[in-house]
Amino acid sequence: MRLRPKTTSRARPAKRDKLTLDPALRTPLYHQIYVLLREQILSGAYGDEALLPTEFNLARTFGVSRITAKRALDELKAEGLVERRRGRGTSVAKRVESRLVKANLSGLIENLLMMGLETNVEILAFDYVAAPDGVRAALALDGGTEVQRAVRVRRLDGVPLSHTVSYVPADLGRSYQRNDLAKAPLLALLERAGVLIGSAEQTVSATLADPVVAPALDVQVGSPLLSITRTVFDQNGRPVEHIVILYRPDRYVYRMKLARVQGPATKLWSPAS
Repeated sequence: MRLRPKTTSRARPAKRDKLTLDPALRTPLYHQIYVLLREQILSGAYGDEALLPTEFNLARTFGVSRITAKRALDELKAEGLVERRRGRGTSVAKRVESRLVKANLSGLIENLLMMGLETNVEILAFDYVAAPDGVRAALALDGGTEVQRAVRVRRLDGVPLSHTVSYVPADLGRSYQRNDLAKAPLLALLERAGVLIGSAEQTVSATLADPVVAPALDVQVGSPLLSITRTVFDQNGRPVEHIVILYRPDRYVYRMKLARVQGPATKLWSPAS
């Protein structure tokens, strides 16, 4: 089935993909409709001030009640993505383009230091705890070893950008205080303490916002997030930091420049230097 919104002369909708709901999912039907519409709005399929389908049309398209359709539209309104006016329907709110943080895979450390200069950070937690199993393995620590744990939310132009949980071996963590993390990036503080950064290993994945992270990033529970897990090593190969960062995908762009590598038996893409 296709979702065909009413349009006005102000905006012409782009062709849309087939949209369906899955009743077997634990996610409520209204939230599934909300997610589908939200994705189309953020992707530009609906332009500014374009009209969305009515509650009646949504109910008929998706085979749900009008109350379910209304709740989906109300969720979009609560997020500031649409405007609802009696007699005029639901239209996409006119948005002011917000800045994105763009980071390259190359020059990783330099990009993170620059991010620290461009954004503001709020410290949600700063304590010393026994290293969880995954952290203990990543930092090559013995069982029960203490680590410095910090939880931070970083903002750009006053809007949440990322939620970060970092772990540092306690002997290095005691070289800085809570207030220091509010003023400088963690890597800069480690370098100030004499740590010579040598390399990093990281994985990039996706996850959903849980009830703890969602309010911190000002998103709905279950919203998609970009997840980056990174372990940083000094020049001697010692792990000095393990960090998990969750980014709002509408606020952060992760890009990579690739080069085509051709060999005798294979052709592939490789990160360009």
